[in-house]
Amino acid sequence: MTYCVAAVTDQGIVFASDSRTNAGVDQLAIFSKMTVIEAPDDRVVVLLSAGNLASTQSVTSLLKLRMRNDDGEINPRGIIGLRSLYDVAALVGDTMREVVERDGPALTQQNIDPGCTFILGGQIKGKSQRLFRIYAQGNFIETSRDTNFFQIGETKYGKPIIDRVVNYETSLKDVAKCLLVSFNSTMRSNLSVGPPIELLAYEKDSLRVTLRQRFTENDPYFAEIGRFWSAGLRRVFREAPDVPWN
Repeated sequence: MTYCVAAVTDQGIVFASDSRTNAGVDQLAIFSKMTVIEAPDDRVVVLLSAGNLASTQSVTSLLKLRMRNDDGEINPRGIIGLRSLYDVAALVGDTMREVVERDGPALTQQNIDPGCTFILGGQIKGKSQRLFRIYAQGNFIETSRDTNFFQIGETKYGKPIIDRVVNYETSLKDVAKCLLVSFNSTMRSNLSVGPPIELLAYEKDSLRVTLRQRFTENDPYFAEIGRFWSAGLRRVFREAPDVPWN
């Protein structure tokens, strides 16, 4: 299992993902779930992935391989040639279907789910920033001002804090802090989600990655924000009014 989340605001988009994969309690490994494709001053495209690791790696590898033609020129139908993020989302969905059609039957025979999901976001020069969730079937939806974040993977434990804090007007620094708290809550309740945590904040119209951080298991800031959040919850709980027993 994994956990990935991204939120779009008036200031930009914040992405976060864990790096733990497991095929059983004694088969833990670390793989990045965040793929960043950057062409400075032209586009930033970020992909977060969850689901079958082989499927997600095949999808991202094909997307990168097909960015350029055999002669080295930019492929106009590739991820750095397309002129809208909607078209990029459709390309990712098509590539997912291609991989599952190729590998799915063999995996299904072994009772292995080949499915995967993605969050795709970023901005192309001259266009608005956009954020999509791409389902296992290859179709997708886009955020709005009212629903401005997406989660994939182990979503239930980290959702309540985002629901209460993040909206379209929230600053990037507060969104980043909130997403880390969301990861802290998830990791306390589900051991299949774990560090390193990758965090990226894209500043609207910058067309380059300027804010990126990787938090390891012993990172002092990540540990501090976890302690601060736990202490705050206990303090607020103690201050809450008692049950009015009859």
